[in-house]
Amino acid sequence: MICSGARRRTIDVRSAGYDDHHIFWYCAGMQAQPNRKQLTHERIVEVAARAIRRAGFQGVGVADIMKEAGLTHGGFYAHFASRDALLCEALEKAGSDSAARVAKAAAERQARGASAFRALVENYLSDSHLGATESGCPVAALVSEMPRQSRAVGNAAIQRVRALIKTVQRSLAPAAAAGEAAAIASQLVGALQLARALGNNPEGKALLAATRRQLISQYDRTSSH
Repeated sequence: MICSGARRRTIDVRSAGYDDHHIFWYCAGMQAQPNRKQLTHERIVEVAARAIRRAGFQGVGVADIMKEAGLTHGGFYAHFASRDALLCEALEKAGSDSAARVAKAAAERQARGASAFRALVENYLSDSHLGATESGCPVAALVSEMPRQSRAVGNAAIQRVRALIKTVQRSLAPAAAAGEAAAIASQLVGALQLARALGNNPEGKALLAATRRQLISQYDRTSSH
């Protein structure tokens, strides 16, 4: 967040595989606090960001979102022009929250000596991510539904896919071949989806472990295996 007229500080997490879109700002000594409408808007978006990952696009109804946010259905259009407008914001929120979580965990692994790529793979294909559909990567949670959405929601979904590929690209060695990032992102998403299909159990976790080993062995050129 960038606050006008306030002292600001940048936290750079590029080394953890974070793209430019997800370099985030915080402000010290903010001159203006969010008003009630802004806070309410943010609460609705936060609820929707969890809901789309939990139940899919079709499982998100305006009335249900407003109820979960502790608000009345009639207040929805004071914040959003349409359900699609909410879904677009929810996708953005889900993506930024998930990217921040991945970046923080990856940075912690790097501090213990892992390469940027290894840290990213181990975090994305972790047992904790397996069971965290509601707070995890929106691409893995929603990719099969993305092509069937409206143009506006579809475009927002495309940005999430591109952001994931950029995150992988930043974690790779400079000598990485063209197209490697997209191929790896596909394997990350696919492995997480298959593991979730098997369940948050030993079988699902074994699939993630096998994929982690394969990806690190094949692509991690900056650390010993």
